[in-house]
Amino acid sequence: MPSSRRSSRRPYSEEYRPLDMDRATGGRRTEERRGEEWTVQSVRAGDKAYRCPGCNQEIAAGTPHVVAWANDSLFGAQAALADRRHWHSRCWGTP
Repeated sequence: MPSSRRSSRRPYSEEYRPLDMDRATGGRRTEERRGEEWTVQSVRAGDKAYRCPGCNQEIAAGTPHVVAWANDSLFGAQAALADRRHWHSRCWGTP
């Protein structure tokens, strides 16, 4: 039997909202740092620990942080993406 309760996700009278790609991709953005353009993405948490290149301390599993990679690489975009690094948000400079 169908439920008599209406969905609270989007009321019938509300207009359709297109998908916000910035929010869907975790807030991926481009920043300039030391004369280079970097792609930076926020990560809510991960299943494994990483070493922050800013402070050389461990980013514990389950800790929110950022992932950054240079937009330009001598060996191409795929090599730049493969060289991405996980940073503490405070070490990267993100509040």
